[in-house]
Amino acid sequence: MPRLRREVAARVAETLYETEEALDAALTKATGFLGMMPVARQDARLSACTGQEAIERAAAAVAAITQARRELVAAHKALFEVQKSIGLGEVAFGSFIDKPEWPTQKSMLRVVEKDAA
Repeated sequence: MPRLRREVAARVAETLYETEEALDAALTKATGFLGMMPVARQDARLSACTGQEAIERAAAAVAAITQARRELVAAHKALFEVQKSIGLGEVAFGSFIDKPEWPTQKSMLRVVEKDAA
């Protein structure tokens, strides 16, 4: 039985990680889209009123994706409790996805003097 539970848990974990990755990709795309709309409006030399509803709807979509991500994170935490309750303890299932390396490149942000302005 423990082996079966581990196999099932591994399938659940793999699907969870894929879903988390998909939501992150959706959030990245949606925020990129939202951010480019004002730039596109300016590039086309259109009034600030032009496309406002579209921007608001895209912002609402970003908020919805963010909420979905929050709920998935909560599901992840809840599954950890299930994992413990069915006797699996702490098991690393992370080998199913390739996590990106932590950025080693220095940030382009820098501290400015307090009274610079």
